[in-house]
Parts: sequence; structure tokens; C-alpha cells
Amino acid sequence: MKLPKIAWVSLGVLFALASMAIHYEVKIGMRQHHGGSVTVMGNVKVGKPAPDFSLPDLSGKPVTLSSYRGQKLVLMDFWATWCGPCRMAMPGLQELQDKFKDRGLEILSINQGETAEPVRNFIQRKKYTFHVVLDQDGDVGGKYGVRGIPTLVLVNKEGVVQWLQVGYSGDDDELRQLLERLTKE
Repeated sequence: MKLPKIAWVSLGVLFALASMAIHYEVKIGMRQHHGGSVTVMGNVKVGKPAPDFSLPDLSGKPVTLSSYRGQKLVLMDFWATWCGPCRMAMPGLQELQDKFKDRGLEILSINQGETAEPVRNFIQRKKYTFHVVLDQDGDVGGKYGVRGIPTLVLVNKEGVVQWLQVGYSGDDDELRQLLERLTKE
């Protein structure tokens, strides 16, 4: 069935409005930030316990956030393969993985809404070594108040949220300094 021209125009207008609303929410609506970070995202707040979850990794094994408690810092990256800013952020995440993995950092790359095969192909092609899990139905993203991707959430060894960032800024100095401090504790 061929859609009439008015339907295509309407879809285009809806897409533009949705894009503007998302842009507004990320850039203007979440103004409680400093250097790209925010203090509140939905029900998730810096200084409060991170909501627990369990998601399958690319091999189908369940990964539970609380299993890292008492052992590792966890940096969660909510992302998708189709997201340009997410792809731009990933080399920096790999650098953090390489620098801090042996100091107690676990990067959980939480893919939003995609199946294992395209995600696995992307990760293998780019040779990323961080742990990837699949949030196919977006429940965990919803639990964390993720409204735009990439979104980063840093949780300390006690399971408490330490840092939140929505969007890609290209400047990870604040995060690096925080990781330097927290990996020494």
C-alpha cells in the first residue's frame, strides 16, 4: 500500500517535533548539570542506591548489577548501534576500560532495543572489550530514567550512584578524575 503525500509530510513533521522535544529535554530540561553531568535522572539520583537489574550478555548469560557490589565500580553506558554520538563515545570508553580495568572498573555497555546479532557484529568489528548486555525491551533504561543516549551512570563498589551524564560531550576529564579517586578507595 502506497502512502499518500500528506501522510509522508505528517510523518516528517512528527519526527521533527519528536527530535526537537528530545533535544530540548537533554539540553535544556536537564539543566541540573555541571560539565555534562546531571544529579537526577528519573528516579535515579547521585548519592542513592542504583536500581538492581539482570540482563543477558551477548552469549545469553545473565549479568546482574548487584553481583559487582563490594568488588567493582560499574560504569554503565546506555547506547545503540544506530546512535552516532554513542559510537563517538565508545573509543573513549575503551580507553577507560584499558586504563581502569585492573583497578576495579567494570564497564557495562547496555544496548537499548537491539538484538544480539547486530550488536555482536558491531562490537567485534570495532574490537571493543567491555562487557555488553542487551536491554531489548528498554525496561532497564526506563528504570534508570534514560531519555536520550548515550547516557552514562557510574556506581561505586557499594552500589551507590556517583555520577550521571546524558549525551556525548567529548570531554571526559570529570569522569577520569572521579575514576582516579574511586579506584584508590
